[in-house]
Amino acid sequence: MDLNELVQAIQTLNAEDAFRARLNLDQWRTVAPYLTRHDIRSGDLLIKQGDSDRSMYFLAQGTLQVFVTGGPPGSNRIAILRAGSVIGEPGLFSDGPRMANVEAMTPCSVWALRGPRLEELSQRSPALALELLRAAGGVMAMRMRANMSRQVPFT
Repeated sequence: MDLNELVQAIQTLNAEDAFRARLNLDQWRTVAPYLTRHDIRSGDLLIKQGDSDRSMYFLAQGTLQVFVTGGPPGSNRIAILRAGSVIGEPGLFSDGPRMANVEAMTPCSVWALRGPRLEELSQRSPALALELLRAAGGVMAMRMRANMSRQVPFT
C-alpha cells in the first residue's frame, strides 16, 4: 500500500470521528517521511491498555476493534474502526497510559506518527504539524463526547 491509498482512505471515510485534516496530496507527501508503516496480523494488539506510547496511527487497510478491560459486562467494546480511521490520537497530547486496547480483527496496515517525529515535523513544517494536531484533537473530542454519552468508563 502506498501513500496515495492511505490518503484516499482517510479522505473518503464517512464516520462521525473521521480525521478531517485540511491537507492536499503534496502536503501528505511532505508528512509521509515522518510516518512508519506496520503490518499487523489478525488478533494482534496494536495498542495495549495501560501502556505509555506517544504515537498516533492511521489505519490504511483492515478493521480494528477498540475495547477496555474491566468495567461492567457488555461495556467492553468501544468501537470498530475501518480503513481511514486514526487510532491512539490521545498519545500525541499526553504521556499518560493508554485508555483502551486496540486489536486487529483482520490483517491491517497502519502508518505510525510517533511523538518525536511529530516534533521534528513541527520544526521543519509547523503549519503541517499544527494541522495534524488540530485534526487529531477534533477526533479525540468527538470520541470523548460519544463515549460520555454512552457512559463508557475511562481509565
